[in-house]
Amino acid sequence: MSTTQTPRTDTRARIIDVALTLFAEQGYEKTSLREIADRLGVTKAALYYHFKTKDDIVHGIVESMAAPIDEAIAWGEGRSWSPELRDELVRRFAAGMAERAPLLRFFHENQPSLRDSPAGLQFKARMFAMIRLVHGPDASFQNRLRAAMSLFSINTALFLLKHDQEGGHGPEDGPCAGHGPAATLAEATDAALEVALEIAGLIDPA
Repeated sequence: MSTTQTPRTDTRARIIDVALTLFAEQGYEKTSLREIADRLGVTKAALYYHFKTKDDIVHGIVESMAAPIDEAIAWGEGRSWSPELRDELVRRFAAGMAERAPLLRFFHENQPSLRDSPAGLQFKARMFAMIRLVHGPDASFQNRLRAAMSLFSINTALFLLKHDQEGGHGPEDGPCAGHGPAATLAEATDAALEVALEIAGLIDPA
């Protein structure tokens, strides 16, 4: 991923970062554009130059989260399906999602707000396109399910990591009590990729 950004794209990235922080602190619905502008130290008019509504910010969040998916889809389209192609798609997806863990957490925590939004529907379409590439043509329902579960295991690992980092791993922690210490992001990413490849490896086009 490129490290060079124009001032405009850099400002958009800063706005998204601050918005994500505020959304996490007080929720999407309770966060106003004024609060985002104040946290950034800019006027509301300056914020409007980049995002006119909170929905526009959500669209920016989803577009940023979808970038590695778009890249993986562009790489995989037109190639003949093979186990090697399948595994490389899973690896590319895992790497991209690990780099965007805060965006993914926002997506998980705000699904009711995103479910029917244009940005949410576009992201859903991208995920289905990615799933189709992983399972290949003429897939059975079982193989379609395996492809979906393979990719979703990446997201689930990051969801569990956030749960652990917030302290949800003590002896009183319900049915999951008794597990070991919280993983690091690198450990969670490695574990997610291992499980994702195991599930994807069960896809049998025959």
